[in-house]
Amino acid sequence: MSTPTAPTMQALVLAAPNGALTSTWLPRPQPDAGQVLVHIHASSVNPLDTKIRAGAAEHAQQPLPAVLGMDLAGVVEEVGQGVSRFKVGDAVYGFTGGIGGLQGSLAQYAAVDARLLAHKPGRLTMRQAAALPLVFITAWEGLVDRANVRSGHKVLVHGGAGGVGHVAVQLARARGAEVFATGTAAQAGYIRSLGATPIDHEATSVEAYVNAFTDGQGFDIVYDTVGGPVLDASFVAVRRYSGHVVTSLGWGTHKLAPLSFRGATFSGVFTLLPILTGEFREHHGEIMEQATTLAEAGQLVPLLDPTSFTLDTAEAAHALVAEGRARGKVVVSVLP
Repeated sequence: MSTPTAPTMQALVLAAPNGALTSTWLPRPQPDAGQVLVHIHASSVNPLDTKIRAGAAEHAQQPLPAVLGMDLAGVVEEVGQGVSRFKVGDAVYGFTGGIGGLQGSLAQYAAVDARLLAHKPGRLTMRQAAALPLVFITAWEGLVDRANVRSGHKVLVHGGAGGVGHVAVQLARARGAEVFATGTAAQAGYIRSLGATPIDHEATSVEAYVNAFTDGQGFDIVYDTVGGPVLDASFVAVRRYSGHVVTSLGWGTHKLAPLSFRGATFSGVFTLLPILTGEFREHHGEIMEQATTLAEAGQLVPLLDPTSFTLDTAEAAHALVAEGRARGKVVVSVLP
């Protein structure tokens, strides 16, 4: 009598920095208490994934060998002890791993902390849903948790056609704010289609657009999703006394004097913290349920790169993102 074979799954494993994503058959994980086993349908590729792969993300270490991929969308296959929010067959999505020693989403299955998940919007495809978690959480933590964006605010989003930026524009609009977004001349049409006023950052000075759109007073909220000199520009674009600057890319050395001279305030966003520390993970799930509400209302739609990828072509997906050639969020279809 033969012994039953333990179930396995296909996964892409990175063995060393800058190495190949090698297709490997691994044991299929089992959910521990508080976890669910997700049959992954889609996984997005974020710029941070490519930096982790290159060994260039000290703030997001993933011990190797490892399966990369932070965002997933899929269907609950098994439910661990103590989980009541989800049942077998539920479509879910979330930012669930790929850093801090947690298995990523470039695999057919993952056992993930149920607190990090939300019910997938029925209005979105699996590919669209997989594109949202990291960027939406980053946008929400900046605009809502830090800056309390609301009706009556004038909001400036730097990089309004980018991954976090295009979601931040939609979120601010959904909460009643008047939104402006920087980008290139070629991106103006897309930014306008989101309901924001485009600003060509290559042709317009900070002083010029502050004068044109705020009568020189500055924006109530400035969300920097670009970093570097753009954060410095944010400090002089924010409204005096009551304005707030938020950044999701605070690398480098910056002078805070321009911000202080305007009597404004500043916050940073580090979306990875609950994954790395295990603290406040339930808030990520709560944020993603808010994303579901907005998506079901037609107020949140991610922009996807039109190229199709599978686990067999995920190397090309990583290259597209690493080389800055993507025209929207890049998604790998794990389940054909």
